[in-house]
Amino acid sequence: MLKRLLMMALCLLVANAAWDAWRHRPMARADGVVVATSPQQTLIDDPQALVVGDFTLTPLADFALEARVLLLSRYHFGIESDLAPYDLGVGWQRMSDSAVLRGLELSQSSRFLHWRWRDAPPIAEAEITRSAANIHLIPANSALARRIGALRPGQIVVLHGKLVEAVRADGWHWRSSLTREDGGAGACELLLVDALQTR
Repeated sequence: MLKRLLMMALCLLVANAAWDAWRHRPMARADGVVVATSPQQTLIDDPQALVVGDFTLTPLADFALEARVLLLSRYHFGIESDLAPYDLGVGWQRMSDSAVLRGLELSQSSRFLHWRWRDAPPIAEAEITRSAANIHLIPANSALARRIGALRPGQIVVLHGKLVEAVRADGWHWRSSLTREDGGAGACELLLVDALQTR
């Protein structure tokens, strides 16, 4: 009986993994830039703090982005996942071009977007840094959370929201980057998502 239950559980896990892989299968795109614009942001002079669960968010800038989805990761553990359960890797300008992306191996781990290449990068690494981002997403509501969770690599996503700094009563804090020129620790955007569209 125990063996049968274990086999059933294993089958359910395999089926769930297969469904998740199918639901997030990449969307093919022809070669060429599919998003020509860069993210737009406007600094907020007199921010009004927001409370989200155990966190207080201070808006830093209004933010709007149209970009190609490169990768999506869901996080379940840690303080950060309580606030921002999804990381979205995106690219715009030449980082939205399939011809460029074929020359890169992209991955997400430890809340970073990583890229590698075999012999030489398809474009200058500084341009990769300027034209791609790993964004920690804070859904404003459960409907947005579901839509974020359904995103597929290759889709074009349009996001609107606010870049924020988050703090908690125990002293924990997390602050968004406010530039597309940085890399490494602290370079990711922390975005409270108010609206999302795809195509």
